[in-house]
Amino acid sequence: MQAKKRYFILLSAGSCLALLFYFGGVQFRASRSHSRREEHSGRNGLHQPSPDHFWPRFPDALRPFFPWDQLENEDSSVHISPRQKRDANSSIYKGKKCRMESCFDFTLCKKNGFKVYVYPQQKGEKIAESYQNILAAIEGSRFYTSDPSQACLFVLSLDTLDRDQLSPQYVHNLRSKVQSLHLWNNGRNHLIFNLYSGTWPDYTEDVGFDIGQAMLAKASISTENFRPNFDVSIPLFSKDHPRTGGERGFLKFNTIPPLRKYMLVFKGKRYLTGIGSDTRNALYHVHNGEDVLLLTTCKHGKDWQKHKDSRCDRDNTEYEKYDYREMLHNATFCLVPRGRRLGSFRFLEALQAACVPVMLSNGWELPFSEVINWNQAAVIGDERLLLQIPSTIRSIHQDKILALRQQTQFLWEAYFSSVEKIVLTTLEIIQDRIFKHISRNSLIWNKHPGGLFVLPQYSSYLGDFPYYYANLGLKPPSKFTAVIHAVTPLVSQSQPVLKLLVAAAKSQYCAQIIVLWNCDKPLPAKHRWPATAVPVIVIEGESKVMSSRFLPYDNIITDAVLSLDEDTVLSTTEVDFAFTVWQSFPERIVGYPARSHFWDNSKERWGYTSKWTNDYSMVLTGAAIYHKYYHYLYSHYLPASLKNMVDQLANCEDILMNFLVSAVTKLPPIKVTQKKQYKETMMGQIV
Repeated sequence: MQAKKRYFILLSAGSCLALLFYFGGVQFRASRSHSRREEHSGRNGLHQPSPDHFWPRFPDALRPFFPWDQLENEDSSVHISPRQKRDANSSIYKGKKCRMESCFDFTLCKKNGFKVYVYPQQKGEKIAESYQNILAAIEGSRFYTSDPSQACLFVLSLDTLDRDQLSPQYVHNLRSKVQSLHLWNNGRNHLIFNLYSGTWPDYTEDVGFDIGQAMLAKASISTENFRPNFDVSIPLFSKDHPRTGGERGFLKFNTIPPLRKYMLVFKGKRYLTGIGSDTRNALYHVHNGEDVLLLTTCKHGKDWQKHKDSRCDRDNTEYEKYDYREMLHNATFCLVPRGRRLGSFRFLEALQAACVPVMLSNGWELPFSEVINWNQAAVIGDERLLLQIPSTIRSIHQDKILALRQQTQFLWEAYFSSVEKIVLTTLEIIQDRIFKHISRNSLIWNKHPGGLFVLPQYSSYLGDFPYYYANLGLKPPSKFTAVIHAVTPLVSQSQPVLKLLVAAAKSQYCAQIIVLWNCDKPLPAKHRWPATAVPVIVIEGESKVMSSRFLPYDNIITDAVLSLDEDTVLSTTEVDFAFTVWQSFPERIVGYPARSHFWDNSKERWGYTSKWTNDYSMVLTGAAIYHKYYHYLYSHYLPASLKNMVDQLANCEDILMNFLVSAVTKLPPIKVTQKKQYKETMMGQIV
């Protein structure tokens, strides 16, 4: 009997120890997973207080959500284990531990700056239009160099965008073609763009060749395989995505209240088998046919009827009832569930439509996550909590919804509306990593006008830019520098340029006057210029071209610039008035001569008029005040082709400057009225 008791006690103790070990191990793994997420959150600078976290966090030990009616029908051969996925990805992630410090040569960048070289296209190699657009964006940027010895970053001309073997765009023998490149160097300092990887039915992230130490700019990349501070997560975009420009967002004004006809919408494919099936097959549980429309169709693929289930006919009928674009325009939230891959076209579509994305793709490293705080523009959901989505989004206050919608519009127009912006954002992120001492902070990336228009080479202090005075509690500058553009020889003391110089110098806000001598004749003697209470500096224009008037001259010591043509007629009072108005709008152009551009139907081109009307679209820089940062943007940001056109025409530089400032600020210039007697004369002529 005693032996039986001892045996029972030992057995009980062993069972308790086993249970303790098991649950302790689960807890340990869960806490370790939590630590990884915390590290990832801190890495991106996106850790926010609890009110911004709409969804609870769960340890990775939880299994993905499977709808009850799909458990027996799923083809088990389609699903592969995490270990199998890692093995499948081994060819792409041999350099999984790569970081900038270990797999990137900084010396190339320190010597010549951040320059990007694109390999010449090889004969017989086809390039898809989307990849051509990417390469064109790089070659048209200020980063491009045609000299590989000057380059800091290298981009392949071989099309790596579509690595789905079933795709007609798939490039064969890419492994050997890449290895044969004499500059490849095991991928060091190379950037590889990729939108699609893997193929049916598994859709792994394998791009089909060993990328070595190259960085990936990749869509649908998972947090498991994403190499922080090395890879760049980019959005999935269609072949029709515009190369440059792009449409503006749908939010044209601040709709109050911000709620629309539908609370939550989605319209897309329902995958009957394979990856991407689970979540979309369960959407019908949330669809209510009223303000929550989650519509799916089985009708896609060649053999969809072979896998057809009992819900397909009903789903297909409901799917056809609604127009997708109408739903986008009239929805507050848009569901963005994973497709076959983690990313989806619905993501960019929702952003543009000012429809707050509700992300339902566990493990997806969101686009440009290194710099963008997506908590300010999206709701990050969890696939395992699908049924909680309606109640969660209904609990978000209207003020928060409006802020989310406004942020979607900023992010869309700043970084996503064209292939060019996606490419430039990618390059700017890499540049910030290389030159950390002047890298842009989270405020710059997540607030208007965004990282693409705030160049750190100009300054590392936010107060030197016209957009951040209010954020920093700074007052606009109290002084200006007058820059007079002179193209006519100085032959008489009664010339308009001298009268203008005296009038500007008498302004209480004038710190100095610069005369930019763009005349072919030699500089006038110093005594030819009138004596003034402020310094007068005469400098020769570089190459005597029109664009030289907007060079960021070191002689300009103030943030405010009063740009003047030599024949402009302004009084000191008018100068003072314009400057005080500009102090209220320091990010805009403020001035006197207004013009309008319009579409001429008869000539099928844009026209330009100086007629006096109640409408205007630009203020000419012949008498205007603006921030000197725009000189830097004009000289270093604008494409060389535009500046060359202005210099060849010897005209239209003021139009180009107006379009630049409007593109940056998304705001019109401000016109101020001129002297009273001039206005009365005009009115008398009309009568």
